Amino acid sequence: MTVDRPGASDRLRPHPARPAGDQVGPAHGRFRRVLAAAAGLLVGLFCVLLGPAAPASAHAALVASDPSSGTIVPDAPNKITLTFSESVQLISGKIQVLAPDGSRADQGDPQAAGGTVTVPLRSGGGRGTYLVSYRVVSADSHPVAGSITFSVGAASTPPTETAGAESVDPVVRALIPVGKYLGYAGLVLLVGPVLVLALLWPHRLSRRGPGRLVWTGVGLVLGSTVLALWLQAPYTTGAGLFGVSVDDLRDVLGSTFGAVMLVRLGVLVAAGFLLRPLLKGEGGESKADLALLGVLAVAALATWPLTGHPTASPVAGVSVVVDAIHLAAMSVWLGGLVMLAGFLLRQANERELGAILPIWSRWAATAVAALIIAGSVQALIEVASFKGLYDNTYGRLILVKIGLAAVVIGMAAYSRRLVRNRSAETGPRLLRRVVLAELTVTAVVLGVTAALVQIPPPRTASAVESGATSTTISQTITDKSVSLQVDVFPAVVGNNSLHLYAYTLDNKPLPVVEWTATAALPAKGIEPIEVPLLRITDFHAIGDIALPAAGDWTLKFTLRTSDIDQSTLTMTAKIS
Repeated sequence: MTVDRPGASDRLRPHPARPAGDQVGPAHGRFRRVLAAAAGLLVGLFCVLLGPAAPASAHAALVASDPSSGTIVPDAPNKITLTFSESVQLISGKIQVLAPDGSRADQGDPQAAGGTVTVPLRSGGGRGTYLVSYRVVSADSHPVAGSITFSVGAASTPPTETAGAESVDPVVRALIPVGKYLGYAGLVLLVGPVLVLALLWPHRLSRRGPGRLVWTGVGLVLGSTVLALWLQAPYTTGAGLFGVSVDDLRDVLGSTFGAVMLVRLGVLVAAGFLLRPLLKGEGGESKADLALLGVLAVAALATWPLTGHPTASPVAGVSVVVDAIHLAAMSVWLGGLVMLAGFLLRQANERELGAILPIWSRWAATAVAALIIAGSVQALIEVASFKGLYDNTYGRLILVKIGLAAVVIGMAAYSRRLVRNRSAETGPRLLRRVVLAELTVTAVVLGVTAALVQIPPPRTASAVESGATSTTISQTITDKSVSLQVDVFPAVVGNNSLHLYAYTLDNKPLPVVEWTATAALPAKGIEPIEVPLLRITDFHAIGDIALPAAGDWTLKFTLRTSDIDQSTLTMTAKIS
């Protein structure tokens, strides 16, 4: 749809006089408008800086390992496997395995395939407790750090961790959401104003002010992108803000995150050349140029979801598209509001506003509808359940965002009503005030959005909780002649596996002639259930049992080591 733009004769026609009530006043009115907008921006920044963030900023979790954490295995493995809830990327030098004496037990480079990381080990590892420390990057570009232990033959004092689990520098943690907020603000000042200039801007009006606005948006997006590339290095390695090496930056640029950010920079540079004739307003832009700008805009918008939660979603393709639509609608709507409040409602005459405002009203209604639909789909994917809206930080911020969005949508509906019933006496003045109020509240919404991308969504928290619930109970029980290592996995109601390892009191393998085991839950009246055991080696046996209820189960083991010698040992296992 096109607007009946004023021609040459309109440039000579004097502007209709503004009604007396619409005179803004020299500096006072302008000061109030600037103050209101600044207040919204500041509140948005406070939401970013003071809003809650995840303790470790990790959006993936270690859900399993082989050997399992805390277990005792008879022989040293030749590799260790770590399984995460999402696909991960490796950080150079941030995965290591320490032997009981503190020496490195890993050899060669770890390999990552999706959410599985394999760490090769040296052969001939000694007895005792090993420490595996790791720090990787999840699919949504956040660091995941931690450590596990396992023992060979018998447990010992674990070695001291020296690398892998560094925390994120607090300055780096604070700057990341600020950079995201500035990037969103730049997107708003770029996309919406360019669309208005291309399709709605009257020929007679100067484009100098809007041009500065657009270049400010370009600068904010460029600056936030460069800042994001720099911050990603200390964010993933755990270094300080200026503790970044050339190798760290090279690793970032070679990652998926770095590649997407470089694409964004390239798109912005290409768009800069096409924007110049449009911003000058000399008619140098062609339809092909505008079409190419649209293609570049789509490519740029896609870079935001490709470095965030959507890539780790169970339906990644849908999430990426929906998130891009959400960003596009936000940028068109808010950017258009900035153009209305800052320029058109103050500079355009009644005839021009009569042509522009109805079209803009339809655009705004479409953008709001897209925001609601896309936001709803995003929430359904990330929150996963109604409970997820109120029992975690991410869900509560979603509710805050919904509440603020409802306020803004109410203002937008009122604006649309003003456009339909606009009068020359009060229309522009009242509409401008409503638009400024919309911008103030939406600045806060942007702050909440920037904070949200740093917080694990409930679907990730569920994976973490699942990984934490399914654990291994590892306990050593002894009598006067036997030391028995018992491993119970996953220690939850349902099918469970038992691993039994028999040792002498000086931690040497003890051959067992016959194994028997029972499990009982006296608190709930469950009598002893026999556990069928299979002998694997002379000192290792395994068994499976279905535990029907949660509680403190009594496990009883009898080991016959000769025709006349046997030991009976008992332990308690808490089943969730």
